[in-house]
Amino acid sequence: MGAAEDQRLRSDKDEQPESQREIHTPVAMAPHPVVQAIIDLLAGAVGGAACVFSGQPLDTAKVKMQTFPGLYRSFLHCFLSIYRKVGLRGLYQGITPALMANIAENSVLFMSYGFCQEVVSFTCSLEKGAALSDVQKACAGSVASVFSSLVLCPTELVKCRLQTMHEMAASGRIATTQNSMWSVVKSIAQNEGPTGFFQGLTPTIAREVPGYFCFFGAYELCRTSFADYLHCSKDDIGVAPIMFSGGLGGACLWLVVFPMDCVKSRIQVMSMTVKQAGFFKTFMHIFRTEGFRALYSGLTPTMIRTFPANGALFLGYEASRKLMMSQFDS
Repeated sequence: MGAAEDQRLRSDKDEQPESQREIHTPVAMAPHPVVQAIIDLLAGAVGGAACVFSGQPLDTAKVKMQTFPGLYRSFLHCFLSIYRKVGLRGLYQGITPALMANIAENSVLFMSYGFCQEVVSFTCSLEKGAALSDVQKACAGSVASVFSSLVLCPTELVKCRLQTMHEMAASGRIATTQNSMWSVVKSIAQNEGPTGFFQGLTPTIAREVPGYFCFFGAYELCRTSFADYLHCSKDDIGVAPIMFSGGLGGACLWLVVFPMDCVKSRIQVMSMTVKQAGFFKTFMHIFRTEGFRALYSGLTPTMIRTFPANGALFLGYEASRKLMMSQFDS
């Protein structure tokens, strides 16, 4: 009777979906937490760089449309206007601070993501080395985004100002344009002081915390679905499923948080001329004077950008992390 019962339990376990069996599967970790953190940091940097190179032109169009919603009729009009007036260089305006922003953000994000997974695991009283559920990983990503916001805000401030410098000068809001990253940094330091680099921090955190819950949640859930369908582990689903999962995660993030991102861009750009009101007052001002649609101005280039950019982000992260982790498995 005992042998038959044992056989039945083994059979039931084999019939479980891959995603359920993984919850109790030990996760391969580097020999020391510091080494693990360095691997996550470097993998995040690789993913961040891949994200920028694949999506910068569309990000430029997004920021311009958010800041000047009445200036461009559509995404295509904005894209072509930039190209005709400034050339291809205009589409990559602000790429240096964008690289700094994304590399810094994703390095800290994925390093913190690893630590936050340990905290969530401890909070949920899981066994050491046990894999987290998709919702638990989403919670870890949400908490990790608070830390990444602190390094993202100053670099994204410089990027947004560089991207909209031409329109700010053309509209008469500023007298001269600043064409280099260092001239913008110098101007902020001289005119606004050290705290000026954190203009828009509140909307940045308000965007990141719910956004990255959706981001990591959708990414992990999609990977789990692919793993169940392909009957393999989530690490072996292949390039196309990883990129699709990353793109879906990015799409979910932007659909939820785009109004907060619009407010952030306005505060960071318009603070060049006059001190801006807080997050809530700016949000209500846009809503009352320009309507609800203005809060979603620039959504089209963002949604077009999200699949290649976030797909490249996660592909770069997963591939480089897997390569580095393999050195400890051999």
